[in-house]
Formats: sequence, C-alpha cells, structure tokens
Amino acid sequence: MQRISWRLASAMAGLACLLTMAACSSAGSTRLAYQEQAALPATNQPYTLHTNDQLHVQVYNEQTITGDYTVDGAGYLSIPVAGRVKASGLTVEQLERRIAARLNGAILKDARVNIQISTYAPFYIRGEVKKPGEFPYKPGLTVADAVALAGGYTYRANENRVLVRPSGSNVELTRPTETNPPVSPGDNITVPERFL
Repeated sequence: MQRISWRLASAMAGLACLLTMAACSSAGSTRLAYQEQAALPATNQPYTLHTNDQLHVQVYNEQTITGDYTVDGAGYLSIPVAGRVKASGLTVEQLERRIAARLNGAILKDARVNIQISTYAPFYIRGEVKKPGEFPYKPGLTVADAVALAGGYTYRANENRVLVRPSGSNVELTRPTETNPPVSPGDNITVPERFL
C-alpha cells in the first residue's frame, strides 16, 4: 500500500513539474512575441521625434529664438533662452509645451510655440539591394518602399525577410516581408542573402 501511494505521489510530482515547465515555456514565448510586437512601430500612433530630425521652431514675437534646429545625437534641442530641451521620444505637441514651459519660466510670460518637422531623420538600407545607402524618410514608408528606393533586390536576395535595427538600438529584429512592415526614421535595414 505504501509502495502504491509513493508511486502515486511521485507521478503527481512529475506531472506538476511538467505543467510548470510548459507554463514557463508558454509564458516565455508569449513574452518574446510581446517584445517583438512592442518593437514594431504603431502606425496609428502620433509620430515621436528622433535624433537627426530637423525642426522649424517658431516662437511668436521672438525672432531671436525662432529658427531651424536639429535633434542632436543625445536627443536634445539647444534653444536660446530655453537651453537644452529633451526632444527625442516626444511628439511635436509635447515638445511645444515643454519649450513653452521653459520660456515662460525664463523671460517670457505667455510664450506660444509652434513646431514643424522640416526633414525626418534618414533611414539606411544595405545588403542585397542594388543601391544600398542612406535615404530620406517619409511618413507611411514601408519595407517594400525602402527596397524600391534602393533599386530593388539583387538576384541573391532573400525576399522573404529583412533584418531591422531601430534607431538607438543594438538589436536586429527579423521581419517577414509578406507583412510589408513600416519603416521608422533612423532604421537600419539589411536584406540578407538567400541560401541556395
């Protein structure tokens, strides 16, 4: 009787272990899928500023502050009177409010700021395309558009997937071309060679 209860307890412990491992594996793959999904830019979200974006900042009735500025490599704008203002990761509206708050705290009482994006940061494409290099970004750009700008695929190209390293990241993400994923400013796209 003790031998049967010991075997039953041992079998139950083994089953519990297997269920725990399956749950961990499922949670890990769900977490990985979530991370890859989170890494994709959402096309319906407002555009957030990147390094190398060129902006026209207009401060009404303040010609000495109004001008063209570039988001530097650290993600900041250097604005007279306002100083260095973090811009990368913000929407245009958020940056307008941030600059206005800085100016209102300095010499102005009711600063009104308007920002327009003059030029987006470029994207880069290399690998098995006919004309690799740097290209201007436009909103709504997709991988198919990027490949077309680069002269199309070479005969050695793997046309089923691309590797994308987003701006500011060291991680390359594999993207299937059948979904025609969106491109973001600063993206570094690699078209791999196909295996024969």
